[in-house]
Amino acid sequence: MHRRSILAYGSAWALAAIPLTSSGNEAMNDFPLHAAARNNDAARIRKLLAQGVKVDARDASGATALLAATHANQIDAAKVLIDAGADVNAKDNIHDSTYLYAGARGHLEILKMTLSHDADLKSVNRYGGTALIPAAERGHVETVRTLIDAGVEVDHVNRLGWTALLEAIILGNGGERHQKIVSLLVKAGANVNLADGEGVTPLQHARKHGYREIESILRATNAQ
Repeated sequence: MHRRSILAYGSAWALAAIPLTSSGNEAMNDFPLHAAARNNDAARIRKLLAQGVKVDARDASGATALLAATHANQIDAAKVLIDAGADVNAKDNIHDSTYLYAGARGHLEILKMTLSHDADLKSVNRYGGTALIPAAERGHVETVRTLIDAGVEVDHVNRLGWTALLEAIILGNGGERHQKIVSLLVKAGANVNLADGEGVTPLQHARKHGYREIESILRATNAQ
């Protein structure tokens, strides 16, 4: 993939970090459950649910209150909502779910809650990638370990033609965290010779970027 496309991909992820919710008083008035979730106000959430507010009601962005809590990594709010039956796989207008967003952002405690409440490991984001792929790219070591242990497919290819291994190398920084992630993926059976859409292998990308430690990890597996 050309550098311009890579930069556009990274910029899109950066924009995705900004929750697409209504702002100011409108959000408070029209979506009180979402506001309580963002504020980690567990008592308020319980009260609203007891009053009949639907746990999976959506705001203007299509997000549930649980996803709003996940955007802010509000663990207590997320637990109350999940315990009340909130759908961890409900997607917003840009195809983020609580499970996918928690994985991509390394919100480990919320991710673990989703995994124990029927997270769909095969669900994909707007790029056609599983939660494992952005977690690998962003250097979330424990998140990657958790997703691998949960059974997420390590060789899933997104619409950009990248696996988690490729993304960890192409969009990573070659540092210690990404080295650990490459090792985890290799140990989990990732295909080290699965090339990107242009036929470039993980080893070739590592060599191109000058990531000697990652290159060494791959060479030990007879990568080409």
